[in-house]
Amino acid sequence: MSPSPPSGAARPRTVVVGDLEATRLLCTLLAQEGVDVVHLLDPDEAALRAALVDPVDGVAVLVRGDLPALRLALLVEHLRPGVRLVVTIFDRTLGGHLARVVPQCTVTSPAEVAAPAVAAACVRPGVLALLAGPEGVRELVDGDDGPVLRPGAPEPLDRAARVARWLPRHDGGSDGVLLLGVGGLTATIALEWALGVGVLHEGLVEGFYGSARLVATVGPAGAEADGAPAWYLVVSALLMLVGIAFTGALVAGIVEWMVGPRTASLVGPRRVPVRDHVVVAGLGQVGLRVAELLAALRVPVVVVERSRDAPHLGAARAARVPVVLGDAGSRAVLTRLRLARARAVAAMGSEDLDNVAVVINALAVAPGVRAVLRAGEGAAVTETTSLFRIARVADVGVMTAAWVCASVRGRRPRVVWAGEHRVGVLDAEGVGRREVPVRCGCAAG
Repeated sequence: MSPSPPSGAARPRTVVVGDLEATRLLCTLLAQEGVDVVHLLDPDEAALRAALVDPVDGVAVLVRGDLPALRLALLVEHLRPGVRLVVTIFDRTLGGHLARVVPQCTVTSPAEVAAPAVAAACVRPGVLALLAGPEGVRELVDGDDGPVLRPGAPEPLDRAARVARWLPRHDGGSDGVLLLGVGGLTATIALEWALGVGVLHEGLVEGFYGSARLVATVGPAGAEADGAPAWYLVVSALLMLVGIAFTGALVAGIVEWMVGPRTASLVGPRRVPVRDHVVVAGLGQVGLRVAELLAALRVPVVVVERSRDAPHLGAARAARVPVVLGDAGSRAVLTRLRLARARAVAAMGSEDLDNVAVVINALAVAPGVRAVLRAGEGAAVTETTSLFRIARVADVGVMTAAWVCASVRGRRPRVVWAGEHRVGVLDAEGVGRREVPVRCGCAAG
């Protein structure tokens, strides 16, 4: 990390905007580097204008919501054109437009910053971070002279896993009803076909025609005229009744599959994996980016989301990431997702207590599973992990603060990681590590 300025030198001045955990940690990090920090928790235009009257070396905007962040960024550019600006915006399209309009603006998000370290903790515990880009997979590992970024290899997908992606699987919900209808009708047709050929001595074509008539609930063709035994008529009548139920299941499954959220597929890349996969709990910003990165690394992944109206369902579908609607804290849901055969579970929800509950229930279902726990803005994760080791903690706020600190100081960070009460950044100046900071005590004034 950059040292403090020498005595007598002009101290750099940075304006920090926001009242998130990452913002308060950033305020402390900058102060440790000898920067004069002006921290605006929730400024209006007048307060921001007053803070930018004097020269500043950089401005960091870390607020909740993409549109408020965009508005503040454009206002900063209007008030202080050309100033170094760092903004957290999750939407990549919106962030790309801002970066083109304001060239000196660096756009990222806590989800983008934390995803490489979280993905590495899920699939390669000895690796600090994993990146996937045009140059291929790269991994950050500890070297003789400190962490280095080196070429890595995507996760191999064995033949069994490739074949399994194209085999239908019952996962409950509308897909399960659809499979029940298809399977039941298929079994009914096959049984009646076999009975027609074996009992009525029909040809293969005639037997299939008769079984199709039975499934259509118009009865077995010519069974009475052919002198079929009474037991056959009883079985055919029962098959017709069963066919009605399976037809209803098939229709219901098709309708729900067409008009529902379609969070997973029966077959293909969005089929729910059953082995050597990662279960991501929570389809928020961090959960989505972690799932996208794992998919890019060719790691089988499934996301569990509680709400059918989650805003990122469409993005997950576009990234071909399967999503199961349910409570990730439910042991029944985790069991249905074959957690015992998974390589890791990542609790990436926005609430600390929910994440702790997910990890505790996951370890109850699969005691040997690797667990990664997101630390939010509360103290629940810190207090829980201080009592007993339940998971690898991914402190998104600390990593975001460290990344933004390096960026607003002009060091062009490439990747960040955190662990063992320290946070590290690989940037244009090399590797820097420091103790995890405490949040600042700045108050609105």
